[in-house]
Amino acid sequence: MKLTLGFSPCPNDTFIFDALVNQKIDTAGIEFEAQLEDVQTLNQWAVAQRLDITKISYGVLPEVTGHYRLLEAGGALGKGVGPLLIAGQPIAEEKVADCLVAIPGVNTTAHLLFSLAYPRAVAKKFMVFSDIEASVLSGAVDCGVIIHENRFTYQQKGLVKLADLGEYWEEKTGCPIPLGGIIMHQRHPADLVQKVNDLIRSSVEFAFSNYPELSPYVHQHAQEMEEGVMRQHIDLYVNNYTLALGPEGRKAVQKLMEVFADLHPQENTTAVSFMA
Repeated sequence: MKLTLGFSPCPNDTFIFDALVNQKIDTAGIEFEAQLEDVQTLNQWAVAQRLDITKISYGVLPEVTGHYRLLEAGGALGKGVGPLLIAGQPIAEEKVADCLVAIPGVNTTAHLLFSLAYPRAVAKKFMVFSDIEASVLSGAVDCGVIIHENRFTYQQKGLVKLADLGEYWEEKTGCPIPLGGIIMHQRHPADLVQKVNDLIRSSVEFAFSNYPELSPYVHQHAQEMEEGVMRQHIDLYVNNYTLALGPEGRKAVQKLMEVFADLHPQENTTAVSFMA
């Protein structure tokens, strides 16, 4: 059996899925056809129901719950891991609403968290996350929301932090931050969903068993990122929630669904389909 699987080329995702897609573990007769894309592309593909299994931003989960089931393993949740709002120079909090803000994709969790913290800010420019620092530096935008490895590099480029959007979420909700989850299409039977979830967990466990060594697969897709930054990336986004959401993780996801409903009262969404 062959299943399509989408995830990003970022070190946390390649670290998680390396053993699975490269069959370093027994995949129980399942072949995973990996498609690596930036997270906003994966979000759009999820809305279009393009893949069997895919990484998504939790920000798009309310739009795909009618077709996909949320897996326990493989996702990114945590504390102190949220996106940052940065600029070229300090900007007063009350002035952010007057700024043009770069956002890493309309369906991303970063956009949801920014909207929660700055509901009056409506001038937004959506772009690939890796272009945001340069856009702020060039003055094409006033400030930007950064994710992934840019959390570790913005200060080196002379940029300043205006707000930690994850910290705002934690203070507001008391929950860890749901950044990215793994979903599987509901056309697949429950026993196959469970098998895939278990394989993803085994892939994570395999990666942890060899850490801090980084495989050629992680290096290949990280492009010119320094190895130290790769490890910072993995340390920040891969944790016990990646092995299993658990009750606390599920609670955080439910809270995100509630926040989405408050911010988008015109949207009709269905309840999250968790694994049994």
